[in-house]
Amino acid sequence: MLPTNRRCKMTETNLVDAAGAVIPAAKLEEFVKKVFRVVGVSEKDAQITARVLVQADWRGIESHGVARLSRYITGIQNGLINPKTKLKLVKETKATAFFDAANGLGQVAGHQAMNYCIKKAKKSGAAWVAVRNSNHYGIAGYYSMLALKHNMIGISMTNSRPLCVPTYSREAIIGTNPISVAAPADREQPFVLDMATSVVPIGKIEVAKRKGASIPLGWAVDKTGQPTTDPAAVLEGGGVLPLGGTAEFSGYKGYGLSVMIDILCGVLTGASFLSLVEKPVDGKPAPANLGHFFGAINIKSFRPLKEFKKTMDLFINILKNSAKAEGCNRIFIAGEKEFEMEESRRKNGIPLDEKTVSSLKDIRNKLGIKFLEF
Repeated sequence: MLPTNRRCKMTETNLVDAAGAVIPAAKLEEFVKKVFRVVGVSEKDAQITARVLVQADWRGIESHGVARLSRYITGIQNGLINPKTKLKLVKETKATAFFDAANGLGQVAGHQAMNYCIKKAKKSGAAWVAVRNSNHYGIAGYYSMLALKHNMIGISMTNSRPLCVPTYSREAIIGTNPISVAAPADREQPFVLDMATSVVPIGKIEVAKRKGASIPLGWAVDKTGQPTTDPAAVLEGGGVLPLGGTAEFSGYKGYGLSVMIDILCGVLTGASFLSLVEKPVDGKPAPANLGHFFGAINIKSFRPLKEFKKTMDLFINILKNSAKAEGCNRIFIAGEKEFEMEESRRKNGIPLDEKTVSSLKDIRNKLGIKFLEF
């Protein structure tokens, strides 16, 4: 059991505990947009992609924020990501749609597909939209939360490159496959579940390695399948454990949930799945061909919106006002910490660790962008 103060204290959602720089959110977003513009992304698409990345940092999810910028730029420069993201409608019904992203940016594909899903749900009551031939789309919660301003429940999920080991395996063959569900409330903050189906996303292992920090036992295994606290051992032939951890802690549930997402995002769409994601061809890197799956539920199709929102407030308050564990004074609901983090970082700026700052400087210098002084 963790000490009481560690179990109850609200903390950052990752291992970044010291900043190399603190950048105003708007300035950081403008820098990221300029970077994408230089490598051939349109103004509109660069704005969308920058917003998704910076929103991850706003919400304290640095593993999916601007620290990943160099990967997208390298992917575009190496021909693995198409900077011109154009969705092609493959098939459509009244309540469903299926798009091919033509190997474009996942953030742009996800943004367009989720908005299309919301538009259909306004007419049909609920809708599902799938995407194939896409790339990493950032935080799943960005897309589910798009439904909130339309007073809908949003659902977002994607498969990912194989980084997680199945229960009883030592081979990283399944993705960390995240899922997000967002539901509006009245006076309370919306419920926003945004989670990987692994114990942690691989980004947190990478953050730990950048910081020279160890990881908690139970997060991941080394190449022999044994639990390890060394992030390098995980990244060099090991793998992250499914949600729950080992079989003794019901890790097979996270394993099953991850596989379910891969079926919806990979098998159903015809995208890559399991170890086929980013599988090299003739020894050379290949496009990811990821699949995404989005849902939107029009609350008014089931009950009056005002009634639902007030009931959500009651629901949330029952959870938050339940008896506290000894030494704890607050119970959170999914998304609450992130909303508070976002409010703070919008006001005070976004802290970036030294290696992320170094990465951004390198991008700035290589692309000749005279913007953003650190």
